[in-house]
Amino acid sequence: MKKLIVTSTDSVRLDHYLVDKLNINRSQITSHIKTGHILVNGQVTKPGYKLSNEDVVTLELPDQTKITPLKPKDINLDIVFEDDHIMVINKPKGLVVHPSKTFTDTTLVSGLLHHTDNLSNINDDLFRPGIVHRIDKDTSGLLLVAKTNKAHEILAKDLKNHAIKREYIALVHGVLDHNKGIIDAPISRHPKVRTKMAVVASGKPAITHFNVMETFKDHTLLHCKLETGRTHQIRVHLAYIKHPVVGDPLYGHKASILEDGQLLHAFKLEFVHPQTKKVMVHEAPLPESFKSYLESLS
Repeated sequence: MKKLIVTSTDSVRLDHYLVDKLNINRSQITSHIKTGHILVNGQVTKPGYKLSNEDVVTLELPDQTKITPLKPKDINLDIVFEDDHIMVINKPKGLVVHPSKTFTDTTLVSGLLHHTDNLSNINDDLFRPGIVHRIDKDTSGLLLVAKTNKAHEILAKDLKNHAIKREYIALVHGVLDHNKGIIDAPISRHPKVRTKMAVVASGKPAITHFNVMETFKDHTLLHCKLETGRTHQIRVHLAYIKHPVVGDPLYGHKASILEDGQLLHAFKLEFVHPQTKKVMVHEAPLPESFKSYLESLS
């Protein structure tokens, strides 16, 4: 346990005071205050609490590095773009983006830590350095990585404001009646199966646009655009309209589960560079396994 005695008579916010005293960022400090690991005069308070002279701040912070240390590992990253501020990575199927308290095996973060010492640390925990957004383990394709906190803040804001455009290619079961459409259905945690998401009336707004690229006898190849970015959004929405993604182990036909996951690929990413302000557009070709499956349908 660590104690700090406030000696300044100037009124200052608790979180701002601790940013100057500790070697962690404000979002992490806010998290520790809310969980009761940081107290003022023995009491739980708010990040914006105004400190006074002789207030006693006590800190008993959990050592997250003992829970799951992040270990660098050379995993031969497919780097589509990199500069001093950001990276664009083409993630292969089967690779988890970041570790958690319950998953400490090799992740994309392991490869990022091996590749560079410069990753943002703006997230609320120690498990996601540089990670601006995620794609599922068994989904392949493009995702953004921030190397500085400033870049991360700008990209996170752009993501929240739907200014980052993400486009996917998906192979689904069945033949659609329309060549294009919009799925506007709110998504939340499944009320009974906690590992799944579902269309729920009280869920968060979720909108997916789709266009038919090619039609096969019993399948359809779709071009999907995310307007929002809910967990498992495309997979949930396509299952909701009775055209689940081929190979999807959670929302698809159990008989069609593939060894290396669903046929869903994040092929295009468009965003404004946080430093240069130039519009950037990157594309990643379909993985060979995806192309081979399409060839088997022809």
